[in-house]
Amino acid sequence: MMELMHLMRQLKMEYLIANLDALCEQAAKQELDYRSFLAEALATEWAGRNQKGLESRLRQARMPWIKTLEQFDFDFQPAIDRKVIRSLAGLAFVQRAENVILLGPPGVGKTHLAIALGVKAVEAGHRVLFLTLEEVMNRLKRAQQEKRLERQLQQLTYPKVLIVDEIGYLPLERQEASLFFRLVARRYEKGSIILTSNKGFADWGEIFADQVVATAILDRLLHHATTLNIKGESFRLKEKRKAGLLTKAANLPQPEGDR
Repeated sequence: MMELMHLMRQLKMEYLIANLDALCEQAAKQELDYRSFLAEALATEWAGRNQKGLESRLRQARMPWIKTLEQFDFDFQPAIDRKVIRSLAGLAFVQRAENVILLGPPGVGKTHLAIALGVKAVEAGHRVLFLTLEEVMNRLKRAQQEKRLERQLQQLTYPKVLIVDEIGYLPLERQEASLFFRLVARRYEKGSIILTSNKGFADWGEIFADQVVATAILDRLLHHATTLNIKGESFRLKEKRKAGLLTKAANLPQPEGDR
């Protein structure tokens, strides 16, 4: 037994070590043959390592919260084509380094869907990174000032899926737009980008302070992309209405941020 424990430690089978007694007891009850017991033992080790890897990738993804497609209320947003979402959930777009662009007013679930697709990618073993546009620009501008822009662009190209949230809430300066174009161009046909924006493509010239740069960004983003234009009511307003805090006809200013 001591030799067996030594071998498992040498092989770094920490999950098998922790569950060995229970596995042996279960094997005895089920009268498993040697081959079946070995399969059970290795499956236990693999499951533990896979879970640890999943948790590590989720931390590295820097999601503001964890949302899944199963939690999304498609009945509340009937304009969304569920077949398209199911297709995206299969992650073929990730394998092909294609993009997903989610457009719509605040609160309709763009960020929820972006995160949910990111979670699917993480579960499939891909590296994912979630950043707001403001966070992306802060990273790029700081790197440029510190003369390490090339290294930062490479770091933002490394994740298989990059989620950029909240495009359109704050306008960019021309220099910032140029930096964002460099990021999009660097990831073009190499890695997927999932974007959320409260502005239609016709307004992107205003967002990026330069119609030429905006056109160049869109040209690369849309070349291989799925676009979902979500037209519906805000989930947050629905919850407030359910609580009796406002009526459907209430004329309220648009909330900031997204679900």
